[in-house]
Amino acid sequence: MEKSRRVTLVTGAASGIGRAAAIRLGARGTAIALVDNNSEGLGQAAAEIEAAGGKPIVVVADLRAGRAAERAVHTAVEAFGGVDVLVAAAGISRRGSVVETSDEDWESVLGVNLTAVFRCCRAVVPVMQARGGGSIVIVGSAWGLVAGPRAAAYAAAKAGVVNLARAIAIDHGPEGIRANAVCPGDIDTPLLRGEMAAVGLDPEVAVVESAAGRPVRRVGAPEDVAAAIAYLAGEESGYVTGTTLAVDGGWLAGG
Repeated sequence: MEKSRRVTLVTGAASGIGRAAAIRLGARGTAIALVDNNSEGLGQAAAEIEAAGGKPIVVVADLRAGRAAERAVHTAVEAFGGVDVLVAAAGISRRGSVVETSDEDWESVLGVNLTAVFRCCRAVVPVMQARGGGSIVIVGSAWGLVAGPRAAAYAAAKAGVVNLARAIAIDHGPEGIRANAVCPGDIDTPLLRGEMAAVGLDPEVAVVESAAGRPVRRVGAPEDVAAAIAYLAGEESGYVTGTTLAVDGGWLAGG
C-alpha cells in the first residue's frame, strides 16, 4: 500500500510516547486517528500534525469503557476507509507490591495497559484483514521483560501485552498482519516522573541518577521510542513480526 494511503491509529496520543509516535507518523502525511481521554493534549498534538502536513482526527475516549476501543476503530474507518497501522501506546501506572495493590488499582492498570490493548487489537484485526494486512505495534515496557520493585500490576500488564503481540503475530501472520512490541526503559515522560514521585523520589534528581546508570548515560526521550515504533509500523520491517524491541539505553544488557 502506498504511504499516502496508509491510515494509522494511535492510542495514548495526548502525551509522552504516544504523542511522539503520533507526531512522527502523522508528519509523514498519512491519515491518522489520535485517541486519548485528554482532549486538550489531543488538540495540541493534532495541531502539530496538521502544521506538518498530516491529516489527523481526534477521538476522545476512555479506553477502559467497554466499547470505547471498538468505537475508536470504527471512527477511524468511517473517516479514512480503514486502518493499516495500530500503535497501542496508552498506559498508566500505580506503584505498589502485591499486598499494597488494591483491587481498584489492579483493575485500573490492567484495564488500560492490557484489556484495552486487547480490545483495540480485536477491533482492528478484521479491518486489517479486509485491507490485505497491517502492522500492530504495542508499547510494552522493560518491566514487562524483567520485573521491578513495587510495580506488581504494571509489570504483570506489560508482560501480558508482550505475549499478546506474539500471539497475534502467530495467528494473523498468514493474513499479512504483523504484530510487535516495543519495550521502553526509562523514558522522560509525565508517566515516569509521576511514578518517581509516587515512590517518594524527587523526579528531577531521580531522572539524573537513572541516566547515570545506563550504558548510554542518559534517560531516553519519547522520540527515541517513536523512532522504533515508526520502524516497526513501516514497510522497512516487513519481515519482522512477533518480536520484542527493547529501547532502554542498554539497561537490560546489564542484567
